[in-house]
Amino acid sequence: MNIHTRICAMAVILLMATPFLAQASSLAETEDLSNSLLVLWTSGDKEVAQNMVFMYVYNAKKNKWWGRVRMLIWGPSAKLLSEDKDLQAGLTQMKEIGVELYACKACADRYGVGEKLIELGVTVKYTGTDLTDWLKAGWINLTI
Repeated sequence: MNIHTRICAMAVILLMATPFLAQASSLAETEDLSNSLLVLWTSGDKEVAQNMVFMYVYNAKKNKWWGRVRMLIWGPSAKLLSEDKDLQAGLTQMKEIGVELYACKACADRYGVGEKLIELGVTVKYTGTDLTDWLKAGWINLTI
């Protein structure tokens, strides 16, 4: 098979695959996120954590108020969580019922708590771009 025949064959394959690729891309772009909640938890106040963040996030998932519930731990909340056994127990309950747990790596590094958060089952990663993408994609946002 000469080079021209190979190029033509590859072009035909790409042309045949294009509708399927476009459909997959279109499905991803049109996913309905109006039933997806993103809680951005930034407060280092335990009372706020217990009496708002943890109470609402847990019940929102347990009672199916939202289809997907994601919590992003950012800033002082990372330090508080790493030190507080009551909050750690609450986090375990959230994880068990399917709350998606993320923490900002830059924040965790600043407080020296990244390893502890990973031990608790939190996905620790740089999240600036992720947060931007989630907001642009249509996640309903609650920042506390």
